[in-house]
Amino acid sequence: MFLSLASSAPLLTVSLLSSPTPPSTSNGHFLPPRPATCPSSPPLRRSVVPLPSRHPRPLRTRPLFSSSSSAMSVEESTSTTSQLRDSLLHSRAYWVSKSTIAWNLDVGDGSCHLFASKTAALSFTDDKVQGEDVKINLEEDSCGLPANVIKKFPHIRDYKAFKVPPALDAKPLLKCQLAVATLDSDGKCTNATGLQLPGVLDELFSYNGPLGAVYLEESVSLNLWAPTAQAVHACIYRDPSGGDPLEIVQLEEVNGAWSTKGPKRWEGCYYVYEVSVYHPSTLRIEKCYANDPYARGLSSDGRRTFLVNLDADTVKPEGWDNLANEKPDIHSFSDISIYELHIRDFSANDHTVHPELRGGYLAFTLQDSSGVLHLKKLSNSGISHIHLLPTFQFAGVDDEKENWKCVDTKMLEKLPSDSVEQQALITAIQNDDGYNWGYNPVLWGVPKGSYASNPNGPCRIIEFRKMIQALNRIGLRVVLDVVYNHLHGSGPFDENSVLDKIVPGYYLRRNTDGFIEHSTCVNNTASEHVMVERLILDDLLHWAIHHKVDGFRFDLMGHIMKSTMVKAKDALHILTKERDGVDGSSIYIYGEGWDFGEVAKNGRGLNASQFNLCGTGIGSFNDRIRDAMLGGSPFGHPLQQGFVTGLLLQPNGHDHGTEAVADRMLAVAKDHIQVGMAANLRDFVLTNCDGKEVKGSEVLTYDGASVAYALCPTETVNYVSAHDNETLFDIVGLKTPIEISIDERCRINHLATSVIALSQGIPFFHSGDEMLRSKSLDRDSYNSGDWFNRLDFTYNSNNWGVGLPPKEKNEKNWPLIKPRLTDPSFNAQRGHILAAVENFLNLLCIRYSSPLFRLKTANAIQERVRFHNTGPSWIPGVIVMSIEDGHEGIPGLYQLDSTYSYIVVVVNTCPTEVSFACPTLQARTLKLHPVQLMSTDEVVKSSTYEPSSGCLTVPPRTTAVFVEPREV
Repeated sequence: MFLSLASSAPLLTVSLLSSPTPPSTSNGHFLPPRPATCPSSPPLRRSVVPLPSRHPRPLRTRPLFSSSSSAMSVEESTSTTSQLRDSLLHSRAYWVSKSTIAWNLDVGDGSCHLFASKTAALSFTDDKVQGEDVKINLEEDSCGLPANVIKKFPHIRDYKAFKVPPALDAKPLLKCQLAVATLDSDGKCTNATGLQLPGVLDELFSYNGPLGAVYLEESVSLNLWAPTAQAVHACIYRDPSGGDPLEIVQLEEVNGAWSTKGPKRWEGCYYVYEVSVYHPSTLRIEKCYANDPYARGLSSDGRRTFLVNLDADTVKPEGWDNLANEKPDIHSFSDISIYELHIRDFSANDHTVHPELRGGYLAFTLQDSSGVLHLKKLSNSGISHIHLLPTFQFAGVDDEKENWKCVDTKMLEKLPSDSVEQQALITAIQNDDGYNWGYNPVLWGVPKGSYASNPNGPCRIIEFRKMIQALNRIGLRVVLDVVYNHLHGSGPFDENSVLDKIVPGYYLRRNTDGFIEHSTCVNNTASEHVMVERLILDDLLHWAIHHKVDGFRFDLMGHIMKSTMVKAKDALHILTKERDGVDGSSIYIYGEGWDFGEVAKNGRGLNASQFNLCGTGIGSFNDRIRDAMLGGSPFGHPLQQGFVTGLLLQPNGHDHGTEAVADRMLAVAKDHIQVGMAANLRDFVLTNCDGKEVKGSEVLTYDGASVAYALCPTETVNYVSAHDNETLFDIVGLKTPIEISIDERCRINHLATSVIALSQGIPFFHSGDEMLRSKSLDRDSYNSGDWFNRLDFTYNSNNWGVGLPPKEKNEKNWPLIKPRLTDPSFNAQRGHILAAVENFLNLLCIRYSSPLFRLKTANAIQERVRFHNTGPSWIPGVIVMSIEDGHEGIPGLYQLDSTYSYIVVVVNTCPTEVSFACPTLQARTLKLHPVQLMSTDEVVKSSTYEPSSGCLTVPPRTTAVFVEPREV
């Protein structure tokens, strides 16, 4: 028998001034700092095209309000009456605790009141208030906001505090439409606004009980946190789509948590929640249809939540329970090196993979595909972790492959290398193809369906687990890219909205007008709210325990609170094989510590920015070393040169100022790189370009900020290229002089990767940089399809010159791009690609040939790492770094390396050979590293060392590594 959805649960009927009797219950979220004008990662990489509606909804006669444009229309009105009528479109007051409401308003001789309407019937004009069920007088508190409130909400520290009567039971009121208003002595309304509720919800309804589906031997229970909801139903379905519900079950509430218990036969079924709740964006009581925020399975495109027990043997690959014992060893986080890869990029173009497996999870399970063979080479040379771009359920790609559109690649291949046609054809279908990076979060806890052979049922779970297992078995641990900083959808009707349907206005961070913050891209989340933080922590534990993930990379980590990140690290690190089936102490977490938007300078509390994270052991990306090496920043002029791209030494025609200015820029860039090579340690002491001994924190960026921020080496993730912005090969192609040869460009590519590979800290590489990967100069390929994102693991092509990159992000640079794409001197041949791969593998082998490249503590780096060729008389374009080891039985440094006692790295970015003599290096027995001696790179083999003078000679655009072998 079906319950009537229209009448199964009445609206709130208890007295609003007394507590309701609890009903009985039947059970127990690349990488540069972003300016305000371009705030996200980057903002337009995520598709915002809505998919077809999955639930019917009534026509709306009132517009939705969720942006600042709504506020402008109100502020521009000159009519007080009009402003009051529209006042509920804003939520400028905050119910911050049970006893306090904060409002940035001077009441004067008037009075302040709280109004509530259980049917959302409130309206305000200048002469009256209508529609309220309750009116409560609020007295101003002359002491202001309490310290704990200011700590939680620092952006409203100067607001007035209004006392809520202590006898008031706030819980039933929070299910109503709420507003505060001021009345003058005649009782006329002079100001009014809606309320933001997270503070009081956290105080009254924080919950640590079960959430999501819980599977018992004879039953399945559903649990949902929804304290503002007036009624919650679960619609249970047999099939992933279509058909009528098997049953519609009313959940019962205890203190904001709704639950029901169902029969064991529910397992394998699907469900959707119907939540009746006041939504501030429509000013109505809405019936919202949503998936479970704690979903662990889904139907295609997230239409329904799939009831799947992740502990069942039927969803475990063979040997799954023993995987923790098979994982490759990781003795120290300093031994980590990371390779960033997009699941679809890995195999979509790999013809050694069966067509049905291309672009999905199962491509990683093959033994001898071109891609897997390449990963094995990386693993054997030292790469320890594969960082996968988002793998959770995201918007922008249909889960059902039969709905995808595609372009004939044979036709694309016939077009000129600088044609506009390729990008036009790709962008015409870019929201209907199978490609997107995935930074459009819908549900964090479920693998994405489009990467599975079947998006319905348990298939995506089984195949995701097989991928993890396969990568672990070839020696690679797996990092998931998690995007907790924002959600793709909001409001009561958006099919990609989940959390904002269930507790409207709680999960998403709002500005002081009450509109959603969008600095990350869209719909910023608020980890400073208790249950948002809990959801993040629960989700991380879920991926670690149920899917045996080895690490997490946090997108726009700076938008998450530091306390959340520390709790995440602690919660993961206490996991054990015996209790949880995983060794949590080996799980590494890192992310983008950019400080911008509403969280900048701790605007919403102590956030997880680069400088705030020091001492936590949590890694953050080091953009300083990237910018110093390449030149400028991703938001600067594309021709601005850096240390490895020809600044001063091989100008490209861009105006860098006078020669003296360029010389100074080069010297400062060297300081930034050296600090980065010393793990960007705040207290590392070096001699700067002025000849002064300074700490890393005293070396400053162009805007006066410290270059260094880390207290231990694993808090720094060094990189020169990532999925954001142009590939390394493309950046080199833009910034170097147009007349140099492809051989020179390849050597510059090698130089850049060598600095990252041989630095202290965690090295991070973008997939394909070792193969001279090109995206035809596309600066933002998040939605540019397989064509511009192609990887070729057969090493026959690097994808250069496949057409002008998409117009939206690249058109202003087309005049620079076009002549380069047509110039034959930019074309890398198979021999260049093979040499690049060998060079990269050799660099990894050198890094892992000695623990001196992977020092574990800041003290060890300070004691052992030295930079030479420093001060004002330095040889421009050359970095010389030494790493010293001790000797058994001899006082001083203790011995770490049984093979080498001393290492010297020389980075020569000059277009000419250089010689550098240093008294410190005299009378040593330095030799070129055996890996370089055995390489096919004849250039590096010509590097020499002269003991009597301590002179090192290194050929142009070469990184040479000299070692002092221990006596046998």
